Amino acid sequence: MSDKPLKLMEKNRLKEGIAIHHKVSIPSLTVLVVIFCFLSMLADGYDLGIYGAVLPKLLEDKQWALSPVQAGAIGSYALLGMLFGAIMVGTITDLIGRKWTLIFSLTVFSITMGLAAMAQTPETFGFIRFVGGIGLGGVIPTASALTIEYSPVQRRSFIYAVMFTGYSFGIVLGAVLSILLLQNHGWRFLFWIGILPILLVPFIILYMPESVNFLLARNRKEEAEKICERYHLNIKAIEMEEGQRDPKNKWQGLSTLFSRKYIRATLLLWVTYCMSMFLIYGLNTWLPQMMKKAGYPLGSSLSFMLTLNLTAAVGTLIAGLAADRWGSQRLIGFSYLLAAICIALLSVKSSIFVVYVLVGLAGFGSVGNTQLLNAYVTKYFSSHSRATALGWGLGVGRIGAISGPIIIGLLMSKGMNQMFSFYTFAIAGLLASLSILLVPKKDNEMI
Repeated sequence: MSDKPLKLMEKNRLKEGIAIHHKVSIPSLTVLVVIFCFLSMLADGYDLGIYGAVLPKLLEDKQWALSPVQAGAIGSYALLGMLFGAIMVGTITDLIGRKWTLIFSLTVFSITMGLAAMAQTPETFGFIRFVGGIGLGGVIPTASALTIEYSPVQRRSFIYAVMFTGYSFGIVLGAVLSILLLQNHGWRFLFWIGILPILLVPFIILYMPESVNFLLARNRKEEAEKICERYHLNIKAIEMEEGQRDPKNKWQGLSTLFSRKYIRATLLLWVTYCMSMFLIYGLNTWLPQMMKKAGYPLGSSLSFMLTLNLTAAVGTLIAGLAADRWGSQRLIGFSYLLAAICIALLSVKSSIFVVYVLVGLAGFGSVGNTQLLNAYVTKYFSSHSRATALGWGLGVGRIGAISGPIIIGLLMSKGMNQMFSFYTFAIAGLLASLSILLVPKKDNEMI
């Protein structure tokens, strides 16, 4: 058999690839999916961040009489629920699909926000927050998978970054609404607002398609073909991409993490994730209260939380471009170091302008840096192990997420000087910086 037809096919494929490279249009379906996933992440960020925004008021509630230790523990209940939710999401997805997993997650944490608003005791409130955390834990992996699968290959990184900023903007929204409404309407009203994302569910049911990759993996090709026909997708290309995924890679990916070549990088990245999440969830839980204790009024304290996350959202997009030019590892290491320095300097009384600058830089170096870290991990590990590496990094990092609110709560309950809370965060930032910079270089590549 002549190889001319094969060469002709390769030539045509190359021409198509060049044409796509020069002009990559974003399909309307991608825009639709990203909007739904962005709004889901926005709700996710609001739900998780609102607790830190209302915490100063909760601590003033004489009926509940919360101690800082109790407040920190309650802040960690949602994070513990997220850990269970992230573990369960794979099983749930296998049963009902990505689309319905997202719907389930949105429904659970929206309803629990309303239940939390009605809670009469701290114990009931904490349990409801734990259940809501299970729903929260399913949003990030599901929204991430749907966004990546429905995005053009050449634009996936940027589109994913845009979608993920919804999380930071959700925390920003919580801070803004707290500034406007907390004093006059109380903390329960802000939790009632958190039930509104359930209104998104009917639109997702009606307009968002199931993941084609999921349908093909479950041998539901007829359904996949209907979606591809409706939205003008190339099912052959999707089948080819799905066919490259060998189930054995899951085990091969796990063994790769602990191989002689990668074990040092794996452990150092786990330390980085733990310290990173310690910063993110510890700061978003305690920063308003810490700034209030430092002598700033509640309104200003909430503005600091707004600044922390707004600079993170904007900085993530800018830093993504910088990482492509100078390499992710050095930029991530510098950013964590910058966050550590800025947080340490917050312990020194300064002008309000300087404080806002320090908080903004700390937000970029902590909250915003996580997206860069995720991208770095996917580039560092080979294709058969990158999903496993990212999943384990985020999973182990939950240790830092859960311990952050608790440890700062303990420091405050002991009546220790306020500066020790700032220094604890600064040490976490320093450890994150050192651990990422000690990750072995890979084949002299700039990643």
